[in-house]
Amino acid sequence: MKITLLVIGKTDAGYFVDAITEYQKRLEHYIPFDIQIIPDLKNTKSLTVEQQKEKEGELILKSIQPGDYIVLLDEKGKEYTSAQFASYIEKKTHTVSKRLVFIIGGPYGFSQDIYNKANEKLTLSRMTFSHQMVRLIFVEQLYRAMTILNNEPYHHE
Repeated sequence: MKITLLVIGKTDAGYFVDAITEYQKRLEHYIPFDIQIIPDLKNTKSLTVEQQKEKEGELILKSIQPGDYIVLLDEKGKEYTSAQFASYIEKKTHTVSKRLVFIIGGPYGFSQDIYNKANEKLTLSRMTFSHQMVRLIFVEQLYRAMTILNNEPYHHE
C-alpha cells in the first residue's frame, strides 16, 4: 500500500516546505508516501464558490486512480487521537491494496462529486487551519502514527 496526500495548490511559505519535506524524508523509512499537488485554478474571481469547487473537483477526480481508497480531510470528518490514527493506518495497511489517498480540498472545501466519491472523511481538528498548516499537521501525524506502530519513542502518552 502507498499513502498519497493530494492537495490543491503548492505550499509557498519556505518554513512549511522545509518542515513538510523533513517529515516526508522521515516517512520514507516506514511506508511509501508522496504528496501530489494539483495546480491552483487560474482566474477564479469570475467564478462562484460552487463553480470553483466543481472545477477543483474535476481536477481531483482526474488524479484519482482505480482502486484508490479516498479519505477527505474535512471538518465534518471523524476525529482521532494520535494513537487511534495509528491504529487506523495499521488497519488500512491490511485492507487497502493500492493507494490510500488523503485529500485536502481548496479554500471552499469539496464539490458534491468528491464527497460522493470518498470512502470516508477524517478531521485533524475541529479548529480551522490554513491549507498549508493542514499539510504539515497531516504529515507530522502520519509520521507519529508510524513511530507509534513501531514502538519508537517519538510519541509520549
